[in-house]
Amino acid sequence: MAHNVLGTPLVPCSYDPLTGYFRDGCCNTDETDSGSHLVCARMTQEFLVFSLQRGNDLMTPRPEFRFKGLKAGDRWCLCANRWKEALNAGVAPPVVLECTHEKALDFVSMDDLRKHAYVGTTSGG
Repeated sequence: MAHNVLGTPLVPCSYDPLTGYFRDGCCNTDETDSGSHLVCARMTQEFLVFSLQRGNDLMTPRPEFRFKGLKAGDRWCLCANRWKEALNAGVAPPVVLECTHEKALDFVSMDDLRKHAYVGTTSGG
């Protein structure tokens, strides 16, 4: 069983939109996940624009990948290094700790994750 950064069982991040490397709603991972899609974050417009500027358009629908595009307020499993890059740029989106895989701690500190913890419902929409 996968665990989150709090050491408890990993909670689903989002079913709508359906997220995760395995598109199972969770920020699960394995050795094939070269992007390390570990951080469950609540999207902000600032982050979505930042990601677009870095060459990763998360807003445009891509039906061929069953991806309807993200908007502010959606929850998504982000690559840990992208979240860290956004943190360094001052635009890190809030993190849902219960839904963030423990392996995220290989990339970012618990202190940084706690400072950006999302305060609200943890149910994966």
